[in-house]
Order: sequence, then structure tokens, then C-alpha cells
Amino acid sequence: MLERVLETACGPIHYWLNADAERSAPQLVFLPGLGADHRLFDKQIEYFEGKFPVLVWDAPGHAASRPFELAFTLADKAKWLDEILTREGFSRPALIGQSMGGYVAQAYAELFPDKLFGFVSIDSAPLGREYVTGMEIWLLKKMEPVYRRYPWKSLLKSGTNGVATTEYGRALMREMMLVYDGDRAWYAKLAGHGYRMLGEAMEADLPYRIPCPALLICGEKDHAGSCIRYNKKWHEKTGIPLEWIKNAGHNSNTDAPEEVNRLIEKLIADIVRGENPAS
Repeated sequence: MLERVLETACGPIHYWLNADAERSAPQLVFLPGLGADHRLFDKQIEYFEGKFPVLVWDAPGHAASRPFELAFTLADKAKWLDEILTREGFSRPALIGQSMGGYVAQAYAELFPDKLFGFVSIDSAPLGREYVTGMEIWLLKKMEPVYRRYPWKSLLKSGTNGVATTEYGRALMREMMLVYDGDRAWYAKLAGHGYRMLGEAMEADLPYRIPCPALLICGEKDHAGSCIRYNKKWHEKTGIPLEWIKNAGHNSNTDAPEEVNRLIEKLIADIVRGENPAS
């Protein structure tokens, strides 16, 4: 994987891609959740990088993509993502977003509906205003003080044990959180900005339609917020297929990577077959 950087007015965005896969193949773009970085998708990159063009980033303000001015919106993130994809020739991306990454993908779909090849939501939720209450949006915008007051050791424990059920998943999340061990104030600011940005995107009350074949994936033991409830409603309202991952938590792609990889690969294969029915 090659590391590259997009320089923006707010700071650098680091991303990684393989250079040896055919650019004409479906292009897989992995978007980590809030507080995680590109390593969240190590098991997916390992599996797919020899088959498809793949790209993964450290989202703005995360890990290598620092320092970064936290003065951007979810739409800004989607526009920067499109700038990266255009630069690298990813003209038909399948966006695979975990948690916050799934929200970024929906913002991208709102702005660039004709570019998407496919969409996979991993333990994320819908951006539509109709799914959330006014109180939930208000709380999203008030999270930074909560993170500032939360003892770091307790936050580290809950942040790792609360998102994964496996030893691998928890160890990886802990490793990603420890990036901020020397700058805990930044972690609180980053989390607060992320939740506030999310609340504002929901408050905008945009359609956030998914204009391409899609799949919802959710761990059966995902206890992050109301993710399970949101995914049930998302599936019921849109008809997008929903797959439950047995014994997996909020980071189901780290708790059950083989199963998640299989589901992603099946969706891609189904899309290709739909476009080329004689193949």
C-alpha cells in the first residue's frame, strides 16, 4: 500500500492505496469510524488488495491526518474524499464505511450520486432526520464536555471493550486510541466535533438517498448508541438488505472479518453480474 497526502486548507489528509490492481475493476474505499484510523480495516485490506483497487484513509483530524483545524462539516469531508478519489482515478467507488465512515458515505452519496458503484454500512446508521429525535440531535451537539470530563483510563477501557467482543478487535481499538494518549484534550475535541458535525448533518434534513446497490451490516452485540434500532428502521424504511453478524460488536469487521469480507465480496459480485448478465 502506498501512502499519499492531500493538502487542504485545514490540514493534511493521509490515505493509502494499492497500485497494482486493475483500475477498471470495482474500486473499494474503506472509511473508518470516529476515533479509529486506517488500521481498523487491516483485515479487509489484506483480503481485497490483490483483487481490487482499494483505498483507506485516516479521516481528517485522526492519527496521521493531524494537525487539522476542526472547522469542517460532513459535506466538507465528502468533498475532500471526492478530491482524493478523482486524483487517484477511483471513478466508480464502492464506499464501505464503519460507524462515522458510513455517515461520510451517505454525505458523499448526497453530493455525488452518479459516481457510486455500491455502498456498505458497517455498524453505522441512517443520516435521515426522520430517524432521530430532537433530543438525540441536541445530545450529539453537547458531547465534547462529556469527553473532557471522562477519566482517560475509564474512557480507554469503555472505548475498547464497548466496541468489540474479540481479543483482536479490542486490542486494535486500544492501539488506535493510544495514538491520543499524549494529547487527550485533542481526543475530546475530535470526538465532540465529530458528534456535533453529525448532528448538524441530520438537522439539515436532506434526502440522503442511497442511489446504488447497498448492504447494511450490524453486529448482534452492537451496543454503541442505538445502532441496532436504527438499522432495523433503516432496513424497514428503505428495503436495503440487512445482515446481522453473530457475536460481533460495533466494530463487526474486526470481530468477524471473514464473514464481513464475504458479504462485501458477494455484494460486489452481485453488482458486477447485474451489469454484465452474460458473464
